[in-house]
Amino acid sequence: MAADAFRFFRNALIEWGAAVDRPLPWKGIRDPYKIWLSEILLQQTRAAQGLPYYLRFVERFPNVLDLASASDDEVMKQWEGLGYYARARNLLKTARLVAFEMDSRFPDTYEGLRQLPGIGPYTAAAIASFAYDAPHAVLDGNVFRVLSRFAGVAEPVDTTAGRKLFEQLAQSALDTSQPAAYNQAIMDFGALCCTPQNPLCRQCPVSEHCQALEDGTVSQLPLKSKSIVKQERFFHYLVIENGGKVLINRREGKDIWNGLYEFPLIELDALSSELAVLQAEPAWRQMLQDHPLRLESVSPPFRQTLTHRYIRAVFLELRPLQKMELPEDSQLLWIEREKLSKFAFPKIIDRYLKHNTLYLNLL
Repeated sequence: MAADAFRFFRNALIEWGAAVDRPLPWKGIRDPYKIWLSEILLQQTRAAQGLPYYLRFVERFPNVLDLASASDDEVMKQWEGLGYYARARNLLKTARLVAFEMDSRFPDTYEGLRQLPGIGPYTAAAIASFAYDAPHAVLDGNVFRVLSRFAGVAEPVDTTAGRKLFEQLAQSALDTSQPAAYNQAIMDFGALCCTPQNPLCRQCPVSEHCQALEDGTVSQLPLKSKSIVKQERFFHYLVIENGGKVLINRREGKDIWNGLYEFPLIELDALSSELAVLQAEPAWRQMLQDHPLRLESVSPPFRQTLTHRYIRAVFLELRPLQKMELPEDSQLLWIEREKLSKFAFPKIIDRYLKHNTLYLNLL
């Protein structure tokens, strides 16, 4: 695309951005900590959903040292419900690195920011431009869409070649004299005007040079090379309550929800409410040995949709028929039921706990 078209594009967007009313608490600030926090919280998350989390985090952890000094469990509890929990773990890693090894000062260059855990090209560009006015273009979903339509680019955005092309486009379009204003304008423009569905083309300040509008391909862009095939998984949570205490454990490993808490879990190829089917699984004996348990009730199915998975779950509420002694090497913990709210659970378990028609009524 010609240089004069990009000149028109950047000038029109900055003028539009200066007039747009999209009040968000992280807009216009220069504090790299709060900019970084907002960007991490908003990854894979709509602004409306991320806003209350941002406000709670800033109130509870007003600076990077406060965040770095918090326990893993407290931060995960604050994060609960946002999903993509690897972000929370990287959040803590970066906070502790900056606070304890960098004297609470974030790097002031794009290259330095890229060395921090969980900070990719987009986040580094956002912090560098918004905090330090460095000339680096942001490239998120909104920017992909805006550039793809304006320049009429049919290269899939989810390929190596496509990303490289859009990185070049984004940097070419950037107003290097005021990168913060431009980056904010193009992101707001994608969120409010050049939306995925029903874009406001009649109100668009760059429509006269929009290639996709001229070609009639607005609804087709941006392109993706493939759609995500979701795997369906079937979870059976064993909710064992005895004497006011409930059995839970912390989820470990590289699977989903690492670091969150859950009830003892048995995964099968389909949902089942038959206790005998679950007791026949090796995982049952490994966790619970031969302790006799009485089935009190089975919950209705709960469902959670993740990026690559559908999770379906039932909760089997059980009571021991005699005192349960756990092996010394057991990962299970007896927790007083009134303290369950202090632990971070996956959203599907949180929904179960708040379901007021269940037998145990744990919360």
